[in-house]
Amino acid sequence: MAASVLASAVALGLVVTPVLAQDAKTIRAAEQVRDQALKGNIALDYVTQITTRFGPRPAGSRAEQDASAWAADYMRAHGFQNVRIETFPLIGWERGEESAEILGARPQKLVAAALGHSIATPAEGIEADIVFFDGLDALMAAPAGSLAGKIAVVDGGQMVRMQNGSGYGSLSRIRSVGPTEAAKRGAVAFVMRSAGSDEHRMPHTGTTRYVDGKVPLPSFALSAPDADQVARLVGMGETVRLRLKSTAHTYETVSQNVIGDIVGASRPDEIIVLGSHMDSWDLGTGAIDDAAGGAITLAAAKLIAEQGRPARTIRVVLYGSEEVAQPTDHGNGGGAYVRNIGAGVEKHVIAGESDFGADRVYALGLPPGSQGTDFAKVAERILRPLGVLPGEAELFGGVDIGPLARAGVPVFGLRQDGTRYFDLHHTADDTLDKIDPAQMTQNVAAWAALVRLIADSDVDFRAARAAQEAKR
Repeated sequence: MAASVLASAVALGLVVTPVLAQDAKTIRAAEQVRDQALKGNIALDYVTQITTRFGPRPAGSRAEQDASAWAADYMRAHGFQNVRIETFPLIGWERGEESAEILGARPQKLVAAALGHSIATPAEGIEADIVFFDGLDALMAAPAGSLAGKIAVVDGGQMVRMQNGSGYGSLSRIRSVGPTEAAKRGAVAFVMRSAGSDEHRMPHTGTTRYVDGKVPLPSFALSAPDADQVARLVGMGETVRLRLKSTAHTYETVSQNVIGDIVGASRPDEIIVLGSHMDSWDLGTGAIDDAAGGAITLAAAKLIAEQGRPARTIRVVLYGSEEVAQPTDHGNGGGAYVRNIGAGVEKHVIAGESDFGADRVYALGLPPGSQGTDFAKVAERILRPLGVLPGEAELFGGVDIGPLARAGVPVFGLRQDGTRYFDLHHTADDTLDKIDPAQMTQNVAAWAALVRLIADSDVDFRAARAAQEAKR
């Protein structure tokens, strides 16, 4: 045991010492690429072109496939090497037509959106009285059979607006498991308040969960004002009866990851992955979720390449099919990437994901074991002029790089201000005009500076994490 701890301590020393000895040239290169990014970069060009040329890019759709082919050409035109498209099978989903309305003594139209991959109603729709629940726990407490012939309506309350987006989790859980739990209790349909922080009459869609190969019920999200309307009627003692219609359907298709490299000069087998996703929901044009992420990572990598080849390889991956649930775990671009690289995952030194819009980066999250090291101090000093401060360790990454993290690859996070992100996320309002070019440029500068520093340093994030774990 003592020998193991000693070996880990030595490993940690090897992590810290090269960064202590980092020559001024490496640090200066990171500072210079940061400053160059602020003067100009291709991020706005990329996000403008992809959202304008292809509009919404639902996973597996013709638009996603065409956008991926175009993005591969865009990479080649901007100096990326080894550009390739890797496809994988997918169950696609089309929304079709949908409607929701209150019937009876208080008839009125409602604004609703079918949840991703939910099934269609009968052609004539579903008409039924609702049973109202003020949260998922209340639905879970309902006895078996108690919702027979009814529509379950779950109102988890308006999402709390937070800089880090932490108010989203409880509402996304309603969307994920609510239809299944309602079906277990006999419901004929499921309706929820949109998982969003806005009060606009624009419902937020989003994926729900497959059970035994399908989503069990027609499932919908109400815009916040319409959810308020239903809640008030219930509070007034009214019996609320809804008619819901949806022609949504699934189909077999393929999605794809688009991959391009800036090949390292001296350590090309050591790979840094920068990730975002190509697909978007169908209501808007997917500008903030997540064409912006692709724009930021592509622009950062291109700036680094223009400055001179980095020591390590920088790989940009535009993942397919991030947004949707699947009957199996094979429909996710991140999972497909890890399966395709196989044992090559051991050559991946770190991964980062940009999937939280285009507003400013405010905190840096490094992998466990790296906080307080000399590398961290250098990174913090380089990022501080951009308003980026040290943050908590990054443990899991996002949906796209999550499979890499589970395979043992350390992950980092450049955390963005999400105060307004969930006003727009998964709605018809996710469009190009919502991107602030100045804030997106700050993102590019932060990514370019940090990744340049990682690429040219000798820091071993795996060893740092192992050393920290050995100390426990």
